[in-house]
Amino acid sequence: MRRVLVTSVMLALVAPLLSVAPSTGAADDAPRPTVAASERRVPALSVSTRVAGLNHPWDVKELPSGSLLITERDPARLTLATRSGTKRAIAFPRNRIWTSGETGLMGLAVDPAFTKNRRFYTCSGWQKDGGGHDVRVNAWTLDRGERRATFKRTLLRGLPTTSGRHGGCRLLIGRSGALVVGTGDAAVGTNPRDLTSLGGKTLRLDRFSGKPWKRNPFRKAANRNKRYVFTYGHRNVQGLAQRRDGTVWSVEHGSYRDDEVNLLRRGGDYGWNPVPGYDESVPMTDQSLPGRQRNASWRSGTPTVATSGAAFVNGAKWGRANGALFVATLAGERLLVMTFGPQGGLRSVTTPAELRGTYGRLRAVTQLRNGNVLVTTDADGGQGKVLLVTPR
Repeated sequence: MRRVLVTSVMLALVAPLLSVAPSTGAADDAPRPTVAASERRVPALSVSTRVAGLNHPWDVKELPSGSLLITERDPARLTLATRSGTKRAIAFPRNRIWTSGETGLMGLAVDPAFTKNRRFYTCSGWQKDGGGHDVRVNAWTLDRGERRATFKRTLLRGLPTTSGRHGGCRLLIGRSGALVVGTGDAAVGTNPRDLTSLGGKTLRLDRFSGKPWKRNPFRKAANRNKRYVFTYGHRNVQGLAQRRDGTVWSVEHGSYRDDEVNLLRRGGDYGWNPVPGYDESVPMTDQSLPGRQRNASWRSGTPTVATSGAAFVNGAKWGRANGALFVATLAGERLLVMTFGPQGGLRSVTTPAELRGTYGRLRAVTQLRNGNVLVTTDADGGQGKVLLVTPR
């Protein structure tokens, strides 16, 4: 992720493109994107502040109690907001979190059996014993009073870091039970296509043992890191979402162009190869590389809007947006609502007026059990918020 200064003129140019479904790329073997007027309709929305006073809120998840668990990237704070509106910091060893640039306390997932095991998972920068740092996935338990998190174990370590640029790191517990991890390339050009590096990938692992997922494409590889790889050739995966059909999708930051939404295929190469050095002029999906590269289901074109977290939003209350992918954007400061066909082909893209340039940079999207949606705003100085979004 890079901070992009987008002027009002640039946003004015980008806005019409986003509202009529940019179609610079489609999934493999998918039909060409088409847009019908009915598919562009999104219900009128009500937007209110659910939680305020946050610093770079990176992710938010609902607990069975109705409380919200929130990660704040920097200053590496784990925050709980109760249903009654009370907000408090969760006690945990935050001094071990390494924060630098785009890296800090980031991705969050709550175990499906949380009521019984109290487990949740984070992806963050981490201070190594004896010095140095990496990005790692850790398992925790939350006490029943929702005041203290206890470290259980590191599930995966060694995700690459440099300055803190392109640190990833989104988490998703898939329907299969696998913990899916989206990673950044740490701005090292060789990482995305190096199958022995955990950077620039989506990874799958067992959320209890930390072992590579049993159905990973390279599970029998001699190199342990390679066994975790689900897909590769990514730049900086900022979002992961699962559709009702079980497919898993990633949302990825582009360079100066072509943010991507990708339908993930087991063992797929998504074509980012910025070498020699770190050459960001190369295509996001470089079809000149050896083998087969998977095309994106959606690309932003130029300039990027810095796509971030995403969720497939389901429920009859959402009307024609039922089943659509809601994608937050940072530089674009808007919510994108995308619909796709069964094979991943783009059908429509729009952005609701209520979430177009009104709340600043948007980071994460989460659907609540009642069908409403949470969107976090990425701001510091206590200006970050969790927004509650409901159809009218």
